[in-house]
Amino acid sequence: MQISRQDRVRMERAHVLAWPALRAETIDGWLWRASGGGSQRANSVSTIDFTGPDMDAAIDTVEARYRARDMPARFQTFDDTAPAGLADCLRTRGYQDGGVTITLFKGLKPAAAPPSVECRDHAWQEWRDVYLDAITENRRAINQRILTAIPGPRAFFGCRRDGAIISTALCVIGFGCAVIECVTTRPDARRQGGAQAVLAAVLSWAALQEADLIGLQVVAGNLPAIRLYEGSGFLPGATNRFFVSAAT
Repeated sequence: MQISRQDRVRMERAHVLAWPALRAETIDGWLWRASGGGSQRANSVSTIDFTGPDMDAAIDTVEARYRARDMPARFQTFDDTAPAGLADCLRTRGYQDGGVTITLFKGLKPAAAPPSVECRDHAWQEWRDVYLDAITENRRAINQRILTAIPGPRAFFGCRRDGAIISTALCVIGFGCAVIECVTTRPDARRQGGAQAVLAAVLSWAALQEADLIGLQVVAGNLPAIRLYEGSGFLPGATNRFFVSAAT
C-alpha cells in the first residue's frame, strides 16, 4: 500500500484532533500542547505546519512556554514535519530521544461488525474501568478529562465476554481519516479474541463514516501489538519521533 505525503499529513492531523490536549496554543504554525500527566503526545508540540520566519526563535518560545509550567520542552516530529530540518536542529540543541511510534494505515471498505462488541458515543463506566486499568497511574486522571473532550464523529467500542467488557477501542473521524485509540484488553482476558473483535467493529463503523483511510499509532518496539494490527491488514506508512529537552 503506497502512502502519499498528502495521506501522511492528513492522518497526522487526524491524530492530533483525536486526542486533544487540555491546553493548546499556536506558535508560528506549530501546535503547543500541555495537559500534565504522563502522555507524551498531549504534552508536546505538533509540528505539522510552520509559518514563522525563524525556527530557532520559535523553539525558544516553545521552551519558555514549557519552562513557565515547569515542564520539559517536548516536540513530536514525523516524516513531513515542518520545517524539514527541525529534528537535526533539536539534536544540535541537546534534545534527547523520547521514543518512536509507527503509524499504521489501512484502506476502508464495508465489513460486518461482530455481535459481541458494543458501540456507544461515549465512554461508559465499564469501558473506562478496562481502559484506565491498562494505562499508567500518572496518565489516568488526565486521560479521563481528555476522553470527555474528544470531538465527533466518534465511537467507543467494548467487547463483552461472559457478561463483562474485556477489550476496548475508540475511533475518531477527521480529515477524511479514521483514527483508532485506546485499544486495551483486561490482563486476565488476553488471548480470547477481544482485541480482534473490537478492531473488526471499528473497521465496520469507520467504513460507514466520511473516511477512506484508517490508522493508528503504536510504539515501535511493541511487536505483539504491531503483529496484531498487521494481522488485521494494517501496514506501516509513517514514523513519529519525540524529542525532549535535557532540562526544564
